[in-house]
Amino acid sequence: MSRARQPPLVTGISPNEGISWTKVTIRGENLGTGPTDLLGLTICGHNCLLTAEWMSASKIVCRVGQAKNDKGDIIVTTKSGGRGTSTVSFKLLKPEKIGILDQSAVWVDEMNYYDMRTDRNKGIPPLSLRPANPLGIEIDKGRFPQKDLESLFPGMSADFTSENFSAAWYLIENHSTTSFDQLKTAVVNLKKQANKKNEGSLAYVKGGLSTFFEAQDALSAIHQKLEADGTEKVEGSMTQKLENVLNRASNTADTLFQEVLGRKDKADSTRNALNVLQRFKFLFNLPLNIERNIQKGDYDVVINDYEKAKSLFGKTEVQVFKKYYAEVETRIEALRELLLDKLLETPSTLHDQKRYIRYLSDLHAPGDPAWQCIGAQHQWILQLMHNCKESYVKEQKGKDTFLFYLHTHTHIYICNTLLHSPMLDLDSDVRPSPIGHLSQTASLKRGSSFQSGRDDAWRYKAPQQVVFVEKLTKLVVSQLPNFWKLWVSYVNGSLFSETAEKSGQMERSKKNARQRQNDFKKMIQEVMHSLVKLIRGALLPFSLREGELRQYGGWEMKSELSGQWLTHVIQTVRLSSESLTALEIPNDMLQIIQDLILDLRVRCILVTLQHTAEDIKRLAEKEDWVVDNEGLTSLPSQFEQCIIHSLQSLKTVLDCKPGEASVFQQQKTQEDVCQLSIGIMQGFIDCLEQLSTKPDGDIDTSHLSVDVSSPDLFGSIHEESSLSSEQRLLIALSNCRYLERHTFLNIAEHFEKHGFQGVDKITQVSMESLKELDQRLFEMYIEFKADPIVGSLEPGIYAGYFDWKDCLVPTGVRNYLKEALVNIIAVHAEVFTISKDLVPRVMSRVVEAVSEELSRLMQCVSSFSKNGALQAKLEICALRDTVAIYLTPESKSSFKQALEALPQLSSGTDRKLLEELLNKFKSSMHLQLTCFQASSSAMMKT
Repeated sequence: MSRARQPPLVTGISPNEGISWTKVTIRGENLGTGPTDLLGLTICGHNCLLTAEWMSASKIVCRVGQAKNDKGDIIVTTKSGGRGTSTVSFKLLKPEKIGILDQSAVWVDEMNYYDMRTDRNKGIPPLSLRPANPLGIEIDKGRFPQKDLESLFPGMSADFTSENFSAAWYLIENHSTTSFDQLKTAVVNLKKQANKKNEGSLAYVKGGLSTFFEAQDALSAIHQKLEADGTEKVEGSMTQKLENVLNRASNTADTLFQEVLGRKDKADSTRNALNVLQRFKFLFNLPLNIERNIQKGDYDVVINDYEKAKSLFGKTEVQVFKKYYAEVETRIEALRELLLDKLLETPSTLHDQKRYIRYLSDLHAPGDPAWQCIGAQHQWILQLMHNCKESYVKEQKGKDTFLFYLHTHTHIYICNTLLHSPMLDLDSDVRPSPIGHLSQTASLKRGSSFQSGRDDAWRYKAPQQVVFVEKLTKLVVSQLPNFWKLWVSYVNGSLFSETAEKSGQMERSKKNARQRQNDFKKMIQEVMHSLVKLIRGALLPFSLREGELRQYGGWEMKSELSGQWLTHVIQTVRLSSESLTALEIPNDMLQIIQDLILDLRVRCILVTLQHTAEDIKRLAEKEDWVVDNEGLTSLPSQFEQCIIHSLQSLKTVLDCKPGEASVFQQQKTQEDVCQLSIGIMQGFIDCLEQLSTKPDGDIDTSHLSVDVSSPDLFGSIHEESSLSSEQRLLIALSNCRYLERHTFLNIAEHFEKHGFQGVDKITQVSMESLKELDQRLFEMYIEFKADPIVGSLEPGIYAGYFDWKDCLVPTGVRNYLKEALVNIIAVHAEVFTISKDLVPRVMSRVVEAVSEELSRLMQCVSSFSKNGALQAKLEICALRDTVAIYLTPESKSSFKQALEALPQLSSGTDRKLLEELLNKFKSSMHLQLTCFQASSSAMMKT
């Protein structure tokens, strides 16, 4: 068994006071479950159920009746809750009586004029002669309260048509400030009005006197005749005369009153027509009022009047009403067409669109205006996007033509100016100073970019494609939110008014919206596809098919955009995507934009790496051959800074925003980036090889200088005006060594820091290529330096027809060995000047070559005499002991083989002589051999 509902409770009424027939809105709780549940509604004791309109369980609309009480409660009675209570009250105001000839802001229904004398409603003609101002003087309303007057004159009235008329009340209310002279004038006016009425009655009587007299004479003659002749004789003649008299009276009456009766009939018909016009003037004036309100833009007024006319005359059978209602329908149909044109007109604001849709809905326009508006907005947005593309394509072509003309004429002007300018000194020394080179190197090491010129151009000149993308995304972001909000309003029914809600039109609209969800989704997708394809046509034309390229492309791609501009475009598209996501558009509709961003990011990375590779190739032009105290030039630092700058410019591109995928999720992208990275490293390696192997005439070394801060450098390079090929090889070897131990490892760390894939492969391939170059350059240098020394050994040994079988007792080391040592020392000095760290490596290989050749020569000797063996052993031991710190297993083996090829010294005298000669050699060559000792200490530290 269900629990009984609570009794109705009225908690509010709006307005809370008013005259009879005021429309009020009652609000409260438990006001019924429906219209059939409402049993009673009283306001101030008057039953208002007939005018009540149940809206909901908390809202009822009705009109206040003619209640007896001036203030009372609002009582609602329902079938489910019984009689209710009220926490508020309504005050009934007495209406101010307005005469039929008085000006008023509201219309007084004359046909329902309430006559106080008969206490009932009475119809009166509109041309009644009741005077609105019986005194005929100016009325001056006083400020006396109505309640005070009612208490002062109980049961009386100030209405001069009332039976209880009180002249004193009337004078106090209307002439409280009138002067005595004016009141005298009013008395005269009243007398004149009374005389006019009397004169009118008297004139009416005078006009019929002749008829009365003739009738009187005829009756007198009949009476006399009857008396003289008797009844029988005159019966026949009396009847005949009576008939004649009556006929004459009738004819006379017809003659007298025909014009009056005609005028009366005409006046009655006119009065009836005026009554009809007055009663139904709303309908008769409605066509003209509709036109006026349409011109003023008061569409709400037109709609309200139309709804009222439709409810009153929509089903009328009166021909006059049908005719005028047809005129109303004609103008309403024209209004529907006007509103539909305004609705489909572009551009327009969302507010105007909603307003026109509501108007068309209230006018019961055919079709679905809201959906028509959505379709028109969709086409307009697409058209705006394509027009934007076409305008920028045309502007690009026009600008290219102008720039070509300007460039040609400007180039001719500049050339003519420079050729005749005294500032152009072709013979002047433009070589930069060493300090200048050092400052440039320092600036590079501090992180300055060689692309500063490109940065300046980036700031001041934007390509047409970039400007187009900014304008296109701005257009979509500005238009699509209103388009989306219009759809949301269409779905939830907020486009329609309360009238449409009652008529069920909102439910039909919601049903249509549910059926058209797929169509709207296609519209959004079409806009997104157009946006993406237009951007692809401008920036990624290779990603479109041929047919799409003709529709969305058309750009002149003379050169691809740089990575910096692509980064700017990516940021622009990202901001647009964030704005569209904020509209709560489903992610599947925006996925195509994420795909575009991913492709742009990948393209930006590839283009940036390609441009970096090109910049790396041009580093050879920037090599100044300025060597610091570590044997390095600025080239490795420039190379590292170039790559770091490139990776830093890609930071925002590599970082993933919410909803974005990693640029390295595709295997192909990983491979492409890996190959480009390897290409960058290989390009720099090729640059080093080009610099180290280029002929002397192809390298500008006029600006060669050394680091003045290094105290350990020889002055040979500083004094020379050019570098030899051997010196360039040494500098390249020093740079290779630094690259292998520091630069490549640092670059690998930066690659990993920025999320690059395959860093191990990049490092491995680059290291292998660098080592191959290093080995080639090293072999070339050894070939340059060791071969002359090795080649001079054999001629020096056998100089002067020297023979190992027949030679004198040794007196010391011969000159060929000293000459070889001097040449080795020269190599040591050259290497030490460039890079101390290269000395052990170079000297070891030179010693290996010399020891190998010396071993070969010893093994080729067929026999040694005693003195010959002593001489050979002295020279081999002298060489071996001198270069002992650079001996390697190979060179030790060579020296051992050379000694084994000699006969053994059997006597102690020979061994003593050998030791004395060795000491003598070391003592005499002490200054020359110091470099080996210094290198030894440095080598031990290393």
